[in-house]
Amino acid sequence: MGTKKKPKNSQLVIRINEDERNDFVSLCDELDTSAARELRRFIRSFIAEHGQASKN
Repeated sequence: MGTKKKPKNSQLVIRINEDERNDFVSLCDELDTSAARELRRFIRSFIAEHGQASKN
């Protein structure tokens, strides 16, 4: 059976160059994915590679 996913209940606000943002979102659209999905994937990969931060 499927695993239960944790709810998405937090936000991370970043400021980036508008052109980079537009290029990223357009590329995600072309690849049939979402910017949020790709950013979550990057964060999970980064944590796995560099070790999980201590939880408070």
